[in-house]
Amino acid sequence: MGGVLQRLLEGRPVLLDGAWGTQLQERGLPIGACPDAWNLEAPEKVEAVARAYVEAGSAAILTNTFGSNRYALERHGLAERAADLARAGAAISLRAAGGRASVIASIGPSGRMLAMGEVGEADLAEAFGEQARALREAGVEAAVVETMSDVAEAVIAVRAAVEAGLEVAASMVYDAGRNGDRTMMGQTPEEAAEALAAAGALVIGTNCGKGAEQMLPICRRLRSATSLPLWVKPNAGLPELVDGRAVYRTGPAEWTRRMRAIVEAGADLVGGCCGTTPAHVAALAADLRGAGDVSR
Repeated sequence: MGGVLQRLLEGRPVLLDGAWGTQLQERGLPIGACPDAWNLEAPEKVEAVARAYVEAGSAAILTNTFGSNRYALERHGLAERAADLARAGAAISLRAAGGRASVIASIGPSGRMLAMGEVGEADLAEAFGEQARALREAGVEAAVVETMSDVAEAVIAVRAAVEAGLEVAASMVYDAGRNGDRTMMGQTPEEAAEALAAAGALVIGTNCGKGAEQMLPICRRLRSATSLPLWVKPNAGLPELVDGRAVYRTGPAEWTRRMRAIVEAGADLVGGCCGTTPAHVAALAADLRGAGDVSR
């Protein structure tokens, strides 16, 4: 590791950003609409989210490209715009960062199940490769393969991103199984850490699916399983469904208090997933500064 991730990790723990989808919805994105389409249709609203996280103290922000692969975009009739949306999303975050924060591109799942034969490995590799190449061409140097529920798909995405010249973090969701400590496909944190590192991931992590308190045991297991830096982005608690919308009740102060244990457990890059806001990030930034962990 010798690029943007290494530079960030010199000041660990690294403060990442918070949620994007719920923030875009607050700015008018309809539930069920394609967030990535706003990179072309409403770039000023996407940039407002990115800028808010920079202002809140994020050392690194993501891009609004979570679903910018042709399979995820297909259901919105946008499969052929995958590269355009990826490039536009990267440009927006780079502009918003303005040299004050680093940019790590977001690469999410395809929405197709390998195990069910809904997509083949070669086709999936090409789709992730198309996205990763567009992101790299737009000027980002690193990506996070995130919110993955199948290690096999994550490995394909990691390899495609590495081949495109990106430094890669890889983050899985662990909320299945009897103890809620496995991916949807039944893989353990230990199994995932080994496979993702072998695929070329320089950072291993977990995001979504849990609040900070519930994610703490997963963080500890990942810390025991790998010597690589850890990426941890929990939700603002567990969601409640209100009028068809997921509502997250854990406020910035309580979320930050719970995040202290995540940092103490060995997380190197920390931020928030669903329901977290710039206020959550600002609260965590202040807390980390007070603890002498972050200098910004």
